[in-house]
Amino acid sequence: MAESRQYDTVAFDVKDNATMLFFAKTTDEGDISDYLLLMRTVDDDFNESIYVEINDQQFGGHNLIKEAAMTGNVLTLRLHEPAAELDGTAEIVLTWADTTENQESIEAGAFRIFGDRLVGGNA
Repeated sequence: MAESRQYDTVAFDVKDNATMLFFAKTTDEGDISDYLLLMRTVDDDFNESIYVEINDQQFGGHNLIKEAAMTGNVLTLRLHEPAAELDGTAEIVLTWADTTENQESIEAGAFRIFGDRLVGGNA
């Protein structure tokens, strides 16, 4: 089972020991109505872990994402195991608005978040 999510805004940031890609769907007023945060952490306890947070619900860890594939403005995350937090979803498909700002954020963040898990597609 796959879950598809569409966003209009993508942002990339690095803070302390975390690298983040933030996908947001915004209203006409500029408020965030839906978001997905991908965060890679590096610390003493977990070595390297990737977390996913969707609308204040966080899940993830060292063995969450098996691989990520990117083609154009589509990013497919294949999970090692179906995520109970997402009703058994084994794959998350993200799409975003094809803007210069979003493309710059994806280019800056995708390899830093996924590293060797990023396979196939065209980046």
